[in-house]
Amino acid sequence: VQLQASGGGLVQAGGSLRLTCAASGGTFNGYVMGWFRQAPGKEREFVGGIKWSGGSTTYADAVKGRFTISKDTAKNTVYLQMNKLKLDDTAGYYCAAGRGLITSTMSNAIKYNYWGQGTQVTVSS
Repeated sequence: VQLQASGGGLVQAGGSLRLTCAASGGTFNGYVMGWFRQAPGKEREFVGGIKWSGGSTTYADAVKGRFTISKDTAKNTVYLQMNKLKLDDTAGYYCAAGRGLITSTMSNAIKYNYWGQGTQVTVSS
């Protein structure tokens, strides 16, 4: 399984970006596709996740109401739409795939089986 994240860049506070995670090399029924982020000097933190089967989503409190995760099953692609970006959203963003995760475990990075490379999001004032 390979995950390829893209779409990062430099954006002003209040702006929007859409990140893409292209998945290949497997079938993802029963998986959770998660987004995490890591800022310099900080631990990797959960942003949100989507269940491949059914499409239910879960978000971290810090992004709830601003970020939206969606998927395109036909393209094996997951999106992270980020609106109303804040300076604190600056980080490397990573997508990950975890088999058999449930809502209560999807925020735990160690539970994920596959990771993509990060894409940098920088929010400026």
